[in-house]
Amino acid sequence: MADASSYNGFIWKETLPGGGHWSGVIRRGTVLRLTDLEGGTNVSMLINNLEVKNERYNMPDTLKAQKTAFLTVPNMCFSDMGRVMCSVIADSCGWHDTIGGLSNAAMVKRKYGEKGYQEAHNDYYKNAYDSLLNELEKWGLNESHIVPNLNWFSKVRVEDDGCMTFVENNAQAGDYVDLRFEMDCIVSLSTAQHPMDPNPVYAPKPIEMSVFKALPVAQDDPSRRHRGENERAYYNTKVFYGENPNE
Repeated sequence: MADASSYNGFIWKETLPGGGHWSGVIRRGTVLRLTDLEGGTNVSMLINNLEVKNERYNMPDTLKAQKTAFLTVPNMCFSDMGRVMCSVIADSCGWHDTIGGLSNAAMVKRKYGEKGYQEAHNDYYKNAYDSLLNELEKWGLNESHIVPNLNWFSKVRVEDDGCMTFVENNAQAGDYVDLRFEMDCIVSLSTAQHPMDPNPVYAPKPIEMSVFKALPVAQDDPSRRHRGENERAYYNTKVFYGENPNE
C-alpha cells in the first residue's frame, strides 16, 4: 500500500460514516484516497468542474474511450467536454462499478423498511440519490446534475445473457483507491448501500478520505499513455488551464 512518502505530502484526512454524505473541492495536483474501513462498502460519487459546474463526469465517454465497463488502474474519468477529471493511479480492489446507479427513497423503504429522522435522528435510513442531491444543492446545482455515477468498491458483472450480477465481498477491509485529480473539482459522495446489494439489512459501511499532494505527471504516466483518447483528454485539460499541453 502506498503511503504519504509515495506523494509530495499529506494534506488532510476525514472519516465518512456509513450512510453519510459529503462534498468538497479536490484540487488538481492532489490525490484523493478512499479507504474501505470494514469491507463491503460502497461509495457513490459525482464529479463537477469547480469553474464550469455544468461540466461533469461522463460515464459513456469514460467507458467507450477506454474500452471497459469498470474502472481500475490506469483508467481516467472523462468529462462531457472531453477533458480528464481524475485518474486512477493506485487500486487494491481492482474493480469499481460504473453502471449500477443509485439507490432512492422508494427502493430503501421497500428493501429495508422505514426509519425516519424523528425516531432515529442521524441514524435515519438514507439513500444515495437524495444524499447526493443534498450535496449538489450546496453548490447551486440540482437534480438535473445527477448523472450516471461511480460506485467505488462495488462490482457489478454483466453476464452473457445481459443480466447484471452484484458480486458480494468485492472489497475487503483496508482496500483503497487513489484518484489523482487533473482538474479543480467539486466531489460529491454518498456511502449508502449499492442499489443491487442483496443484504436485506440496512448496513452501510464507513470510509476514510485522505488527501495528498500528487507528484508531477510524467510524460510516460500510465493513465496518460493508456490510450490515445486519454492523451487527448489530458491535452485538452492542460489547454483549459492555459498550460503547455506537451509537458
